Amino acid sequence: MAIRRLFLFISMLAMACCCAIASDPSLLQDFCVADKTSQVHVNGFACKDAKDVVAEHFFFSGLHMAGNTSNKQGSAVTAANVAQIPGLNTMGISMVRIDYAPKGQNPPHTHPRATEILAVLEGSLFVGFVTSNPSNTLISKVLNKGDIFVFPKGLVHFQYNYGMDNAVALAALSSQNPGVITIANTVFGSDPSISDDILAKAFQVNQYTVNWIQAQF
Repeated sequence: MAIRRLFLFISMLAMACCCAIASDPSLLQDFCVADKTSQVHVNGFACKDAKDVVAEHFFFSGLHMAGNTSNKQGSAVTAANVAQIPGLNTMGISMVRIDYAPKGQNPPHTHPRATEILAVLEGSLFVGFVTSNPSNTLISKVLNKGDIFVFPKGLVHFQYNYGMDNAVALAALSSQNPGVITIANTVFGSDPSISDDILAKAFQVNQYTVNWIQAQF
């Protein structure tokens, strides 16, 4: 009986440890304001001395301002993560504002370190994500003002403003630095370029088509 209880305890401890390392590091003090001048390299940022911490380290102003959507995608992302708010270091959370011109989109991308929850503030969006191999199922929904949608961590997702008016969304992410991998930019815009032989075979097109797409990036 004692051995069985010990095994159960060890199993539960192992599961707890797995959960603990699956997201940003947990706080071991009230805060750990990022010291971006430190030469110490850790998973995140070294902490400022607490006596040097001020309110501005936890503050950012800018999400009330519309982003410039005059680009090929017709969208703009205004981030509020640890790069803008040093006080977010080790907090495991960040936010973004996303502006969409009519017919604009936030193209297919992933966040390797975060789940995202998105709320529509203005306009309407068609959103979705694709499940992993082998099913590759598209889970999609039309969102209107006040609606919320969740994009699971690491899965490819997108938002598209199909309307004739501007749209605005606010999203929270479960990491101080969620990262973003835009699929088209990564595959066709890498430096140096991925061999056109590889991409032609992967996408089942000819090399001319691959070269033409790469030229767009």
